Amino acid sequence: MNRNKAGRSNNMGLLDTVLGKQTESTADGGGLMNSVLHVLGSGQGGGLQGLVQSFESNGLGHIVSSWVGKGENKPISPDQVEQGLGSDRVSQIAGHSGMSVEDTKSGLAKVLPNLIDKLTPNGQIPEGGGLMEKGLSFLKGRTA
Repeated sequence: MNRNKAGRSNNMGLLDTVLGKQTESTADGGGLMNSVLHVLGSGQGGGLQGLVQSFESNGLGHIVSSWVGKGENKPISPDQVEQGLGSDRVSQIAGHSGMSVEDTKSGLAKVLPNLIDKLTPNGQIPEGGGLMEKGLSFLKGRTA
């Protein structure tokens, strides 16, 4: 039981670090991050796996795989964010955050590479209901 608590504590430490760095990097104090987590954590977002698959199926697998992998994160442009996520999902995030679509795309271009990198510290997407799903729930509660 102590092992589980220690693991949970270590995981939460990682998530606190991710949240702290991401909210520092957004001008709106974390509103964009909260919106991303809301969309990814909802049933329609598909979580981290759904986000990665969306980028892959829209021709941006080479970029998103650099964020998941252990090497350097490739940058992404605001227009590529929209290509990867789809205009509907970007609009949904923008609506939830209260930001314009253009500001949302620019913010996501800055936030997503580091967020995905930090949520995949072993260079792979956690399986099923693992750390990612717990992390999204935790982060969602922290930014709400």
